[in-house]
Amino acid sequence: MSLLLLSFVNKTENDAVWFYIFCNFYGIFVAVRISSECMKRRGFAYNSSMNRKQKIDLSYLLWTLLPLAVGGLSALISMDGMQRNAALPQPALQPPPWVFVTAWTILYLLMGLGAGLVWNAVPRGKKDALIPFYAQLVLNFLWSPLFFALELRLAAFFVLLGMFACAVWMTVAFYRVRKSAGLLQIPYLLWLCFAGYLNLAAYLING
Repeated sequence: MSLLLLSFVNKTENDAVWFYIFCNFYGIFVAVRISSECMKRRGFAYNSSMNRKQKIDLSYLLWTLLPLAVGGLSALISMDGMQRNAALPQPALQPPPWVFVTAWTILYLLMGLGAGLVWNAVPRGKKDALIPFYAQLVLNFLWSPLFFALELRLAAFFVLLGMFACAVWMTVAFYRVRKSAGLLQIPYLLWLCFAGYLNLAAYLING
């Protein structure tokens, strides 16, 4: 996988995004197939007769797939705008496309794993801790169409600020339920700070 990612260093942003979408949805397909086969071999069934251990295994898979699906769909509907954006002047410190591909895939996996840890935690009120997870995921989905497809860079920046606020809320809420779930979100917070700089700089350069 790392070799495939590195092969996109000199590719266009459009190529890298298609690769990112492919990785997301192919990863979902493979994970579902592997999970399905493992459950069949172990005699698992997707019904109320599943024991707690089986349900926990399945929940981690589903929580991990959710952010990947959201990110892949958001990128897919923003493809044309990404092509236009690649032709515009870019901010200083703008990473090559493969960095975005790698970073977002990892962040979505960490996000989903954290949600799975919270969902399967024992303390009461754990479902309330998932509210900011849903909120930031909705804003995450909206950002790409706003920034790329509609070219509303300033509006996208304010959405990103909201996303960061929800991500902080999510990190704190996760940490209160499971410390490891909260700590897993720190790379996401750092990346959103960097993304905020790129978004604002792009607005100042290109309007």
